[in-house]
Amino acid sequence: MLEALKREKVEMPQRFNDLTIQRLDSSPADVWCERTILGLVLGILVFSPLATGAVRPQDFVIVQWLVLGVLAVWAVRLCISPRRSLTWPPMCWAVVAFLAYALGRYATAEIEYLARQEVIKVFVYGCLFLAILNNLRRAENVQIIVATLILLGMGIGLYALVQFLTDSNSVWHFLRPDNYRKRGSGTFICPNNLAGYLEMLFPLALAYTIYRTNPTEETGKSQVAVQRFDGSTIQRLVRRRGGGYLRKIFVGYACLAIFVGIIVSVSRGGWLATGVAISFLLLWLALKAGYRLQALGILAVLGITTAVFLTRADLSFNRHNQMKFESQTADLRIRIWKSAWKMWQDHLVWGVGPAHFDYRYRQYRQADTQTQNRPDRVHNDYLNTLVDWGIVGGVIVASAWALFFSGVIRNWRSLERLNPAFLLGASVGLAAVLVHSFFDFNMHIPANAILALTLVALLAGHFNSSTLQPFNSSTLLRIGVILLLLGAIGALGYQTWRGTREQRWLTAAENHPHYSTARLAAWEQAFAVEPKNFETAYNIGETLRLQSWHGAEGYEHLTAQAMEWFAKASALNPRDPYSPMRYGMCLHWLRRHDEAAPYFHRAIQLDPNSYYVTAHMGWHHIQLREWDRAKFWMEESFRLLWDGNNIARTYYPI
Repeated sequence: MLEALKREKVEMPQRFNDLTIQRLDSSPADVWCERTILGLVLGILVFSPLATGAVRPQDFVIVQWLVLGVLAVWAVRLCISPRRSLTWPPMCWAVVAFLAYALGRYATAEIEYLARQEVIKVFVYGCLFLAILNNLRRAENVQIIVATLILLGMGIGLYALVQFLTDSNSVWHFLRPDNYRKRGSGTFICPNNLAGYLEMLFPLALAYTIYRTNPTEETGKSQVAVQRFDGSTIQRLVRRRGGGYLRKIFVGYACLAIFVGIIVSVSRGGWLATGVAISFLLLWLALKAGYRLQALGILAVLGITTAVFLTRADLSFNRHNQMKFESQTADLRIRIWKSAWKMWQDHLVWGVGPAHFDYRYRQYRQADTQTQNRPDRVHNDYLNTLVDWGIVGGVIVASAWALFFSGVIRNWRSLERLNPAFLLGASVGLAAVLVHSFFDFNMHIPANAILALTLVALLAGHFNSSTLQPFNSSTLLRIGVILLLLGAIGALGYQTWRGTREQRWLTAAENHPHYSTARLAAWEQAFAVEPKNFETAYNIGETLRLQSWHGAEGYEHLTAQAMEWFAKASALNPRDPYSPMRYGMCLHWLRRHDEAAPYFHRAIQLDPNSYYVTAHMGWHHIQLREWDRAKFWMEESFRLLWDGNNIARTYYPI
């Protein structure tokens, strides 16, 4: 039957393509491998946004375990299905090139631990992209993934609405910063990250709400062929998949809930990106016969919804204050961009290193009150890429996106015949997050990055001429791919196991009282597992320093131990100003005042415009009884930050 189906493929409907025949030719074991991969990918897609975006290391390590499972099942599937083809659209070369560049850049990075954690993320994303591309291309898998994402987006959007209406400042059992009050963030901590996530799903849900499934396509010889091969599998493959009115209504409500989630996030970048997406999508539908009235109706509903919520917000005093905060963050964002631009100009070709921006930023920090907090990222994905990876990395990333969108445009007609709703919704959703990336760092939030690469992989998997046909008959190539997968599993597995053990002890330390002996022991266990983590070394040193400052018998020994740990932290991260500063404080505590000055000057050199470091420089001069210098540095600290500057406020009266 299968051979006859292959011979008559040219007479079959459009849906009967190579994927259909490959599915019919699959063994039960191969089918179960595919279903297992689908289940693991769905687990990643659901877990990552629910776990506050998987930004915490202890959450991302779970994603790593799930990706390891995907790679292991993929390797098994290749072993039991030697005729399986390898999907390799042109953008895969850019993906592999960036993976190779990331490994090379890691080898030359100044802060090894930061670079390794960032490269692990890049490696996880690349492996997940290739796995989805090669294992979940069938229409059934796409529909299951889309349905799951829309349902998930609806739930997160409604959660954000509840946060907005109840003025709740909690996400699960976490408390958000106070400046996020009266803004919905759903299961994310930052409302901007919620907007970045939902703006990718909103065009997808809207396209599935509006698009109609064509009436029966199986006519003529195609209908005869379907009747000839009337097995249950073929019947299931060719039946019309549009769904009834109830499903359309449900997707429509989900679409509205996602849109409301974007509104209550009060993310101006998210609003702009969503507005661009809606304009393009409705304009495209308005140009197609039969969709103009629907496009106008959808526009009216969205406009009324927006007006209602904006009116509600204008009547809220808290909401009014929040809008003032938004105007301040816009100015802060520009200040961060200016510092990042200078940083990139000083490291034009190769960048400062993977994930190095936050620590290198301190030398470029502007001398004002608004820039005193740690920015973590540039708040612009494009500039962040240039800062961390340089022109070389930026060109590779840009080429990957260019190859992807050129493939979408080149294959638009064929993709539109297969699944027009997914094609339009996913493409517009990806364009929306790229617009938002000018104002935030959504691609550095694991949940958002995973969603984006999933949509890219599902679209790229249907590009014409994307299959390497020699893979079907080349045993050598198949063995080579399997060996690469085994190597990836081994490397990622080792790092994941190591990270799991480290996070176990770090989590245990968080559950103990501050500066207690139990917390100190847990940190020491974590450092034994991961001796490159400078933050753990610093925390151990700080705990010992505070214990020694009680002045009990043996405090000199505790202080000496603290100094050893601060020295380790400085060696592991030479860009951190706090470790040398604390080392100098320990010297003062041991009454070795003349030796402390170089360490405080080093801290000032690393972070010259920090109110915290300048206040400690004033404290240093107080220990030396140099009152004029102490007064100067305390006033400098007040100039950088007045409210909340407890150190300067305590010591300035002296």
